[in-house]
This record gives sequence, structure tokens and C-alpha cells, in this order.
Amino acid sequence: MGWRSRLRAIFVAAGAISCLFGLGSTGRAQDPVVLTLRGNESAETIDRLVKALSVDGRRVEIRLAQPAQPAAASASAPAPVPAAPAPVPPKMDDMLPAQIDAVIDRVIDGVGYGNQAIPAIATLPQAWTEAWGRNRNGVEGLSAGSRVALILLLALSIGLALRRLAFGWFARRQEPRGTAFTPRLVAASFGLAQDVLTIALTLMIVRVARNAWLPHADLAATALTMATNGAAIGAFYIAVGRFLLAPGRPERRLMPLPRAEHHFRLFLFYSVAAPVVVVSILLAHHVSTGPLPGAGLIAVTGLAMMLFKLWWFYDLRHDLAALILSGAPAPGLMRRFAAAGLPVFYMVATVVLWAVEAGASMMANGGRWTQAAALTEIGLVILPILAVGVSNLLHCRAMHRVVGGSTTPLSRATAEAIGAGAVGLVWAAGFFLIARLWAGLLLGVSSDQFVAFSRQVAGVALLGFSGWVLLVFLRAFFDAYAPQRHASGPLDEDAVPDDLVPSRLATVLPVLRGVVLVAVFGLTVLVVLARLGVDIGPLLAGFGILGLAISFGSQALVRDIVSGVFFMLEDAFRVGEYVDTGRLKGTVEKISLRSMQLRHQSGQIHTVPFGQITSLTNASRDWATVKFNVRLDHSADLEQARKVIKKTGLALLEDPEFAPHFIAPLKMQGVADITDSAVVIRLKFTGKPNQASTLQREALKRVYRALNEAHVPFASNAVTVRGGEGRPSDAAAAITAIPPPTPLAPAAG
Repeated sequence: MGWRSRLRAIFVAAGAISCLFGLGSTGRAQDPVVLTLRGNESAETIDRLVKALSVDGRRVEIRLAQPAQPAAASASAPAPVPAAPAPVPPKMDDMLPAQIDAVIDRVIDGVGYGNQAIPAIATLPQAWTEAWGRNRNGVEGLSAGSRVALILLLALSIGLALRRLAFGWFARRQEPRGTAFTPRLVAASFGLAQDVLTIALTLMIVRVARNAWLPHADLAATALTMATNGAAIGAFYIAVGRFLLAPGRPERRLMPLPRAEHHFRLFLFYSVAAPVVVVSILLAHHVSTGPLPGAGLIAVTGLAMMLFKLWWFYDLRHDLAALILSGAPAPGLMRRFAAAGLPVFYMVATVVLWAVEAGASMMANGGRWTQAAALTEIGLVILPILAVGVSNLLHCRAMHRVVGGSTTPLSRATAEAIGAGAVGLVWAAGFFLIARLWAGLLLGVSSDQFVAFSRQVAGVALLGFSGWVLLVFLRAFFDAYAPQRHASGPLDEDAVPDDLVPSRLATVLPVLRGVVLVAVFGLTVLVVLARLGVDIGPLLAGFGILGLAISFGSQALVRDIVSGVFFMLEDAFRVGEYVDTGRLKGTVEKISLRSMQLRHQSGQIHTVPFGQITSLTNASRDWATVKFNVRLDHSADLEQARKVIKKTGLALLEDPEFAPHFIAPLKMQGVADITDSAVVIRLKFTGKPNQASTLQREALKRVYRALNEAHVPFASNAVTVRGGEGRPSDAAAAITAIPPPTPLAPAAG
């Protein structure tokens, strides 16, 4: 048989095996398999195909393809019957349920097969003894066991000795030079490098000594190779745990996980137990004469490791949630959802992966399923570590720029978007690779459905990811312009208020924040639905009708929104300004789409809809002229008082605390009024509106002290009684002539 026939037979066998697992048809397991032969296959090829197709007891139908007619014969022959239309390939919606059902059946069979194989574990000691006795290494001289022990002892001694020699150099560089993330990352990287070099050096010494002392490929050499490879993998896991959790060195810890020491001990146990289990299973398959002992060992150890991981993830749930929420002072909905759902997801994934590994022994391509489960488990562990590391690194760099004072709202929003994009890209890339891996197993790597599925998932993921990054950028941009109000209680009246009043842009952007974010979110959802093939025309029409119904049914709401838009366009007020609406007045604290909140001096908050404001007075715009009166005695020298007040105003302009807030200096405007007891003079100055009260109090204090020092008398409310020219005795007689008051008579009963 030529190479073309062999290749054709291989393709036929591959197609038949695909039919077994639902990849080529949607039939159940009891449906017959049709094997079409061209007629040039050998008997051996046909026998192998039939055995491969009937491995699960399925019936195989063999059909022979019709040979092609020669050209001369076809001319005289009657018209051929039209060929039947090519079979339509099954849709992905029909293929996935059938394939999932087949996988579930294999999992059930695999679990049952593993349980039945557990008693065969008892034969492993005898099989090991017999296989060890067939070692060709150690026939002369030292025994094979002694050589293995000496190789391990030599490698460990040399590796630890070299680690001890380089300990001082690495130890100096493992001390973090600060509490920021970057110094801790550098220090932890040197510790990881030291551990990795020790592992690599020890593994290299084992390989060299094995080639010299165990030259034959027997059980001793195989066991040493498997044991050292497993130990190297476990040691690398421990090195990664030390790199992230830094047991005993909290100042160098990269992952601020609560109870880090406790979880590192659990991780240490897992790093030792997992390689021991894998090496034991591999050696069991190597020494046993059948698959039952290895399958039984897989069933027992797989169930034990699955239960341990379930308990660990359950114990980790609160600490993992705290780690996820620690990255932001005010975590959003997505972060809180991830903190609550990630431990549950890990527990479910652990059970699913255990089931897949249990059923892999009953699948024709079980090796690929086992490999996919192992890669998925590694990916689920590495993804959050990479995401946390990238997030902390970018956050550290952003904090350096904030401390340096070189950030603007645009740069801050860009940094937030880059950080969110980088973290999201890690998660998206990881889950896309995992989904592609499993979709390839369920649909077939070379199938048209798999290609279409990959393109569809990639397109939807790209659109959703772009929309999410845009939302993060806009939210950070709006939050950067939002006024920062930190008052949580009564304000100190003696405190000097801020000069900073938010700009017009900083006032308008927070109002538009909700509208823009909702619009971007809605557009992203519509685009993703359109990409998935959903007709969004009825949705748009429905939203339009809903908007018209709301506008007609809520005219007051529409009036408030329209009035607010015109107030914003006219720049009538901003956050932080003091306004008077006629009925209510106070400092503007918050502006929404339909109302604003005013903080009264006594602490109350008034919410005023824009539609109810007929007129508005802004007392905080540009400048404020303050006029106040001082009452002097009739005998006061007004010119001297004017000079004293002018000198006081110049002194205020030279004071670095108050001078920046004055626009026009304090001066005496003139005499405002003359009463029976005082001469009223008027003083005035012009200053910044939000500093007017502070400047007035300071001016009154200094004017009072300066006038007293200059002996300029203030007016008094004392009344002076002037008598006539009579003698004092006449006044005393007049006083005694006044009869004393008589007590009131009690009321008659």
C-alpha cells in the first residue's frame, strides 16, 4: 500500500475517532458508525479501523464507495443520478451539548474505573521490589540505592555550600531601601534569584553525577530523574511563595495578604505534596504491569488533593477578598464582585478540573484533556499574581508622579486607564487562552466552528475591553476635576478659608459625569450585542419611546434639568461659592443634573431644584467691598483718627498672612452720621469674597487697638445729668420731698 493510501487511512481513522466523542455528528453513543472504504485499503488497515471504532461496543457499518465510470462508458450510459447534497456540518449550538454530554459520560466512567482500581494499589510494593531487583546499575561496587543516596547528598551539599558562600552578597541586596513597591520588588527579586540559582545548580550536579554513577537506563536512574525533577518543581514553587509572601520579612512582602505566614505554610505543604504525588504516580505506571495500580493511586491522591484545595480556598476567602479590596480606597462594584466571587470560582474550578482529570483516562485523547486541566490550574494561580503585581507596580509609579506634583487631571486619568488596561489585559489574555484551549478540545482545533468561535470571542472581548478602559479613563478624569470636600463636621469659624474656587470646567464636569458614563456603558453594551448578532433596532426604538414617555410625564423634572443647563451655560455659580436664591442661601456644596445643595452657616443642607430658582445672587465672584462703622466721641480729633486708620490699613498690606487677600486697602471713608452721643465714621476695604469676614474681623481688632493707643476716645452710652445753679442742700431737700412708694394692697378675697 502506497503512502497516499496510508495517509487516507489515517484521516479516516481520525474522523472515526472524532465521531466517537460527538465531534463529527450529533448522534448518541449507541448510533452506528459508518466506515466508507475506497477499495484499495489493506486488510490490516481495515482491521485496525474497525477495532478503533468499536472500542466502546458501538456497531460499525462498512460501505464501499462507488468507483468512477470511464469516459467512454459514461457516454453510452444513461444519465447519472444526481449526487446527494453534501452533508451540512453540525452547528456549534448542536455540537457543544453533545460533546459536553460525552465528556460527562467519560467522567462518570473514569470515576468508577478509578474506584474499582483502588484495591490494585496493594500490588505496588511487590512490583517495586521486583523492578528494583532488575537494576543494572550497582551490580558491581556500590548498590543502586547507595549511589542514588550519594548523588543526592553530594548535590545538596555543594548547592547549600555555594549558597552559603554567596549569602552575604545576596543578603545586602535583599534589604529594601524604602517602603514603596519598587524597592520591595528589587529586594524580593534578589531573593528569588538566589533561590533559583541554588535550584538550578543542585539540579545540574544531580544530572552530572547521574550520568557518571548511573550509566544504565534502569529503574534507579529513572527514579532519580523523576524525583529530582519533582523536587526542583516543588522548590521553585516554594521560591515563588517566598518571593511574594516573604515569610518572616513583612517589610519585603509584595502581596499584602492577611495571615501571610499561615497561607505560606499551607502553600509549603502543597508544594511538597504535589510533586510527591506526581512522582509516585509516574513511578507506579513505570513499575506496574497494568494500568490499574496507577489509576487507583490517581483516584486516591486526586481526591485528597482536591479536598485539601477546597478547604484552603474556603479558608482563604476573607483574606483574598481583603487583598482585592485593598488596592482602592473606594472599591467599585466590579472589584467588590470579584472579591466576593473569586474564592467561589476557584472552588468550583477545582472540582471541575478534578472531574476532567478523573475522566481523562476513559478518553481517546485523554493526554490532551489532562494537559489542559494542568495548564488551567497553573493559569488560575498565576493570573491573580500577575494582575496584583502589575497593578501595584503601576500604582507605585503613579504615586511617585503625584508626590512630585507633576500630574494633571488628564495625566492622572491616563495613568488610571493604563493601569486598568494592563490589569484587564492580563485577565483577558489569560481567560482567552484558557477558553481557546478548552474550546479546541470541545469543538476540534481544525473545525470551522472553532475558528468562528475564536473570532467571535476575540471580537466581543476586544469591544468589551475597550469600553471598560474608556469608562475607567472617563471616571478618573471626572473624579480628578471633582471638588474635594473633606468637612465631616462643623467648620471652624476662626479658620482661614481656602482661596481656591473650582473652575467652570471643574463645576460642569461632575454634573456631566453620570450622563457620559451611562451613555458610554450603554453604547458599549449595544455594540457588543450587535457583534453577537442581536438585532438592536427594536431596543433603540423602545428606548426612544420610553424617553418620550418620561419627558411628557415628568414636566417638572424636565424643567429642572433645562433650567440647570442654562445656569451652567451662564456660569451663574460654582461649587464653593456663597449664593442667595431669595428664600435660601449658603455655600454651594454639590451640583447635580436637576438640583444643587447649599450648606448654611449653621450646618443645614438645603437642596434647591433649579426650576424653583427665579433669581440668584452670587456673593463670591471676583471681589467684595466691606463697609462698617465706628462710633467716636464728639471730642475726638477726626483727622488724627483718619491717619491712624490709614496707618492700620498699610500695616495690614504688609502682613504676609492677610496682604494677599486685599484688593484695596483699609481706609476711612468719612463721617457717616452725627448723633447726640457719637460721631459715626465709615471705614471700607475691598478684598477677595471668600476672605471678607476674616479681613473685617482683623481690621476691627487692629483699629480698636490703634485708636486706643492714639488716645482717640470712642463714644459712650453713659448719660450725663446737668443740674441748675442751686445749692447742694436744695437738691437734698428735693430728694427727701419725694414720698416713698407705697406697697400694693393685697387683692380682696
